This record gives sequence, structure tokens and C-alpha cells, in this order.
Amino acid sequence: MIRENKLFDELTVGDSASVKRVCTANDLFVFAHASGNLNPLHLPEDEHHNGKANGETAEPVAPSMWVGALISSVLGNILPGAGTLYKTQTFRFVDRVHVGDELTVTVTVSEKRANNTVVLDTVITGRGGDVVADGVAEVLAPTRKVAIDDDRLPDLLIRRHQHFDRYLDACAGMPSAATAVVAPEDPASLGGALLAAKRNLIVPILIGSAEAIKAVAKKHGEDLTGIEIIDVANHDAAAAKAVEMARADQVQAIMKGHLHTDQLLRHVVKRDGGLRTGRRLSHAFIMDVPGLDHVLIVSDAAINISPSLEEKIDITQSAIDLGRSLGIGQPKVGVLSAVETVNPAIPSTLDAAALSKMADRGQITGGLVDGPLAMDNAIDLQAAQTKGITSLVAGRADVLIVPNLEAGNMLAKELAFIAHAEAAGVVLGAAVPIILTSRADGEKARLASCAIAALYKAWQVGGRSMIAEAAE
Repeated sequence: MIRENKLFDELTVGDSASVKRVCTANDLFVFAHASGNLNPLHLPEDEHHNGKANGETAEPVAPSMWVGALISSVLGNILPGAGTLYKTQTFRFVDRVHVGDELTVTVTVSEKRANNTVVLDTVITGRGGDVVADGVAEVLAPTRKVAIDDDRLPDLLIRRHQHFDRYLDACAGMPSAATAVVAPEDPASLGGALLAAKRNLIVPILIGSAEAIKAVAKKHGEDLTGIEIIDVANHDAAAAKAVEMARADQVQAIMKGHLHTDQLLRHVVKRDGGLRTGRRLSHAFIMDVPGLDHVLIVSDAAINISPSLEEKIDITQSAIDLGRSLGIGQPKVGVLSAVETVNPAIPSTLDAAALSKMADRGQITGGLVDGPLAMDNAIDLQAAQTKGITSLVAGRADVLIVPNLEAGNMLAKELAFIAHAEAAGVVLGAAVPIILTSRADGEKARLASCAIAALYKAWQVGGRSMIAEAAE
């Protein structure tokens, strides 16, 4: 919106202007960065809020000076507008503001003085009209006419991973899953398993060289008290033992430690004694991308190198099932290629078209599938509309099915290291979820991988999403 300011001679006592503003969690983070005020009372999801007890977090309070700063948005943009300079401002803070509160910010001209000086009453009220803060502003009015565009500022990206937080919260009341941790013989894999245990996400059973596991724990100050360790000779034997325990229902999940993925999966896919289910094994990255209002599921980026159409059917169905377990009622699946039109010279466009039609005919169920779609028009609605694509999926995709492992791996790494996404990883299609973590994973990603495996298993067993139930 274009706004024109008011000069001193254009102002009249009684002139008034208001704006409405809703306090968001991102507002508090931005203010903390800008001001340097890191008071935990003002930061969402901080463990040190006053009032936290028995796992309950007190609601953060917006800093009073953030509330007061809202006066500037009216003075500088509307009344008197662009060119206004502060001389003084008084405040009386009457009540506190929390995330979600809608505020009305009003300034009213109360006096005109010599030397271009204007006095304005300032008041901020809450939803019920109750005063939150009031005071008096003394400003220098603009000296020349200026028109400004409200939308001229660049957007800010807040690096938060709130979707993973929801998954962790949803697991709070669930029983911890017994989990075979295969070869946790390095700091990253052992630390990840123990961290998940501390958060009551898993009950770890450590399978590998007992000597190596204890040595790593000692070196890095980890406490193994009460943790079961099964001592085996080598990584191959550790993988075999984990699969054996899963078949015997002694564990409900498997977590990869310090061994190659194919060394673990070789035992999972064995025809005799493995964990086959009749569906092709596939890997899914669950990406929590800052600024995106939903997670992105990317499949397959770690197991199937160049999947056939038949294999992509299983990859797509497993990704849909995972999305449903994470509370997405009808996942929207974009099947990716380099272009959004079918081109016989590009095999991935033919596969995408076939998968889309198979979903229409009920051969793939539970989600909406469309393709081929290029990356831009799969996730950006404006890009899809610009190219004239009419689809319930284009611009809204929750799931991205990639043409091959190379494309998927590059996409996931770009999201992680350029878009600052957190990436959790699970293997689907086996009798139990398999948790894959990387040495590059942060604490949030490790915990989220365990939480997602637990939510997926709960959905497999009970056919219900704990995330959806928590939202009701």
C-alpha cells in the first residue's frame, strides 16, 4: 500500500490513526536478535521460563519495548508518516502481551507546538479493548511530502524448525519403543541414541563391540547405566542380531549406527530371516524447511539408485503412508522431473504421468498424485499459476518423488545446507521402521528421526495419526 505523509500545516488536533498487529513467535525472535535481549521469559520454547514444572512450559511474554515499538509503525508510516523524527516518548505498561494476542495501536494528535513539533497521545489495546500500554509521543513533523510503499522491505527468514517440535510433542505420552541400535561405536551414533533415550523416545539396546561402545562413552562422558549392551564380533553380526530381534518382536525399531547402510539393509532384505513385507524398501527424508508452513517428504534419496516404474509405485505409496502418519490427511504428491510436460525423450516424465494416472485409478491410495512437475511449480503456487498448471497438487506438494537417487540426494542436501532445513531420515517398507542418522545431523534432526519412526509405527499398528489426534 502506498501511503502519503502529512506535513505540520496539514495536521489538526484530534487527527488519529490506528493499525492492528498480532504478536507472533517470530516477532519475539526478531526482537531478541535486534535488541540483544535474550531474557528467557521472552523466548518461545525456552526451558528456563518461570513457571515451568513437570514438563510444562510457561507462555512467553512479549518484551514491553517490542510492544512500545509498535507506536513507531503508526508514527513513521501513517501519522504524521514518512519523515517523522522522535523527540521524546513516555510509556506506562499496564498489561502483558503473549503470542497470538491481537493489538490495536492508536496515535492521536493532542497538541501542535512551535518549531514543527507535534504531541500525540499513544495507546495500545488488546482484544477486549483493555489498555496494554499508553503514553505520549513528541515528534518533529515531516518537512516535505513523501509517499512510501509498505511492501518495500525484503522478507526475513527465521531459522526455526517448529514442525519437528510438533512431532516431539506428540510423542510425549507414547510408550518408548525398544530400539536396536546397530554398532553405536562412534560419538555421533552413540550420543544420538542416548539423547533419544533421555527424551523417552526409545529404549536403546546397543548391539556391537561392547569394548568399543564403552570406550566411546567414557571418552565423551556418556552414562551407560541401565543400558543393555549386546556384545557381538563385528558389524555384520550386529546387523544380523538387530534383524533377528525385530523378527522376534523384541524391538520395535532399528537405528543405524557406525556402519554402512548397505551392510545393515542386506540383512533387512534377506528372503529368509529378513524383514521384508512385500513392498520395496525406500528411504524418506522429512525436511523441516524454515519459512515453509508444512514439512517436505523427499523420496528416495538414499536406497533406490535408479528405480523402475514398479519400484516408484512402492516408493510413492510408502511416502504417502508416512505423510498420513504425520498428520497430513491426504498428502499431495508431486512427481518431479526437469519439466512439467510429458516428453518421451525424458523417461522420468513418462513415469510421473503413469504414477499420476495410477493414483486416479486407485492403484496408489491415500494421497493426491500429480506429475510430471518441475521443482518450482511443485512447491510454489505462483510458479504453477504462471505456467498455467491446473492441479490440486501443483504449488502445494507435501511429498516430492524424485527421478533417481542422485536427484533426491542433491535436493535434500541443498535444502539442508542452503535453505537451512533440518532433515530426519527413515527407511520404509520393512516390518519395522529403520532410523537413519548422519554424523552431520544436529540434535533436533536425531530426535525427530526417532519421533517420526515412533509415529509411523503407531500409525501402522493402530491406523491412526498421533499428530492429527493431538490437533483435535
